[in-house]
Amino acid sequence: MAKTSSLTLLYTSDVHGNAMPILYGTNEPADIGLAKYATIVKEAREANEHVIVIDNGDLIQGTPLMTHYVKKHRDKENPMIGIMNHLQIDAGVIGNHEFNFGEKVLSEAIHQSNYPWLSANIVNSSSNKPRFGPPYIVKTLENGIRVAIVGVTTHFIPNWESPHHIKGLTFLDACNTLEKWVKHIRSEEKPDILIASYHGGFERDIESGEKTEKLTGENQAYQMCEQIEGIDILLTGHQHRKLVGEINGKLVIQPGNNCQTYGQVQIVMEQLADNWKLISKNASVNTLEGIQPDKEILSYMNEIEESTQEWLDEPIGHIDGDMTIDDSFHARIHKHPFIQFIQDVQMEESGVDISVTALLNNVSTGFSQTVTMRDIVSNYMYPNTLVVLELTGRDIKEALEKGAEYFSLDTNGKIMVNPAYVKPKPQHYNYDMWEGIEYHINVAKPFGSRIESLTYHDTDIKENKTYRVVLNNYRASGGGNYSMFQNKRVIKEIQKDTVDIIREY
Repeated sequence: MAKTSSLTLLYTSDVHGNAMPILYGTNEPADIGLAKYATIVKEAREANEHVIVIDNGDLIQGTPLMTHYVKKHRDKENPMIGIMNHLQIDAGVIGNHEFNFGEKVLSEAIHQSNYPWLSANIVNSSSNKPRFGPPYIVKTLENGIRVAIVGVTTHFIPNWESPHHIKGLTFLDACNTLEKWVKHIRSEEKPDILIASYHGGFERDIESGEKTEKLTGENQAYQMCEQIEGIDILLTGHQHRKLVGEINGKLVIQPGNNCQTYGQVQIVMEQLADNWKLISKNASVNTLEGIQPDKEILSYMNEIEESTQEWLDEPIGHIDGDMTIDDSFHARIHKHPFIQFIQDVQMEESGVDISVTALLNNVSTGFSQTVTMRDIVSNYMYPNTLVVLELTGRDIKEALEKGAEYFSLDTNGKIMVNPAYVKPKPQHYNYDMWEGIEYHINVAKPFGSRIESLTYHDTDIKENKTYRVVLNNYRASGGGNYSMFQNKRVIKEIQKDTVDIIREY
């Protein structure tokens, strides 16, 4: 009878700084976080002889905890890295949000890691060699099974990130780079199993192959499965989706976000004369509901967590009136005092009188009369900076038309959110509201012709005239498919975290 051996693969993606089992906006307990996931990893290692643990990127940014760490505690170990070291993970992959705090914070995190960071397609512009670590590793298990793990990252990062955060880096096409390294690994390393970990997602439905989003190259996982031979398992992320499937013989999985769930792959190998053969692979996305957090992780986090909570509860100021948000959709289609507040902050800081902002997610609650840091960071959760661009009237009109695609009409003619902004990934943050100009959106009209009037200081905006506009760095770089903003003249870059600007205001 042939000898078989089983292997368990556990992985996270898009953890976004969620270490603790709480929601920082309300401080309520929740079934999320690496402290709970640590219990899963420990139990898996106790139950299985062969366990591989991987993180697929977007690890170090996303919670008030990590914002506070970067601002006040960088002399200490990055808590997300400390936890991953404690879990003895085998490899990490760089996500696009790893750059949000600047390359120095990322480099410090990598230096503190007891595991390699893989991203074969992020290279030094001068040498064309991988910048942050090896493109792949080969791990030999106790029974002799050789597992290759190769990592790549969506190459769309220059479309979102502040240029000074990625200076000296080149982002090669993720699919083509992965194909090159898979061929090399199969030829030179001859592993028994090859796992590709890609911080990116799917631009097509994994079952039908039908297009689910614009084929920009941001999410190439389907293309990877179709184009590249030699991958056994493709781990994905970036889109915050939960999915499992098979494409062209490759097992694919994506485990959600914020460490609410995690991915698990069960692999069975059969021993041949001089190697091992993969005979089965099954994947699942599992919840952390009911899992007790690991006491060692909670103890490790105690000091930084207490400091974070004190910072969050600090009153920043008081307001007259009501800036609370009861209905996020209503806040987008009617003028809302919280949105007006953000616009006022941006215009005062930049010195220009046209401003663009978005309601960043659908759980934002706005401000009550006493405003704390918790209120600020739970409503403005990204470490954005501000940029003043010089735009033509044509650019402004194109941007407004792009934003107007957020809306559609239901069968009764009632205004609603365009389903494309809800599935496969919610993108409510890609609807912008403008201040300093007046415009009218007619949702009944086709895309590209919905803006019926557009004035600035009671005068029609001219297509070829230029205007100065303040917006966040993500949008200024063209993020959200706002290509009309790319390569425009930068009048001013305000190198301060917008959270700090709001606090100072």
